Amino acid sequence: MSEINYLNKKFENAGVIKTGVALGKEDINEPVVHQIIKAILAGKRQGTACTKTKALVSGGGKKPFKQKGTGRARQGSTRSPIFPGGGTIFGPTPRSYEQKVNKKMMTKAIQSVLADKFQAGKLTIVEKIESNGKTKDLVKLLEDKKLLPSLVITNSPESLVLRAAQNIKNAKAFPVDGFSVYEAVKYENLLMEKEAFEKLLGKMV
Repeated sequence: MSEINYLNKKFENAGVIKTGVALGKEDINEPVVHQIIKAILAGKRQGTACTKTKALVSGGGKKPFKQKGTGRARQGSTRSPIFPGGGTIFGPTPRSYEQKVNKKMMTKAIQSVLADKFQAGKLTIVEKIESNGKTKDLVKLLEDKKLLPSLVITNSPESLVLRAAQNIKNAKAFPVDGFSVYEAVKYENLLMEKEAFEKLLGKMV
């Protein structure tokens, strides 16, 4: 169990959260985080690369020359891979690159990321992130608090913070249900609303 200070809307100390989940240095499991990130990136691959085999290339129905008497090796089709315009041997075909990730591994990866950010002093918990939906105002807030680059996690998928963060080059925002280990590792700072943080911890217990 760890204790984390959280801030109010004005980014002033407001209290302490008892996590119920250990966030010490010994709780950082880099191999698990690496494996989860690899699985996430693999899942983003389209897997649409496709080549035609001998059976799929059009033409080649007629035997190119008679079986015997030519002195050449026998051939049954001009679409054989050894002919120009022929099919491809062992070429790529459409496939899924998704990798199975069990719940225990994902939970450990999230714990590791939170522990890493917490130990580095890069985890900021705020009661509520106020936003009018304007990008420039959110940028100013993050710059003033020295929280760029930053991944912002909100409790509600309808938060105006999500709209305001769409065009920020070095920041991204997601609702807590869309929390990504890959994005959390990608950005230096992790800024979370208190309810979102507690909701994420609740999934880990």
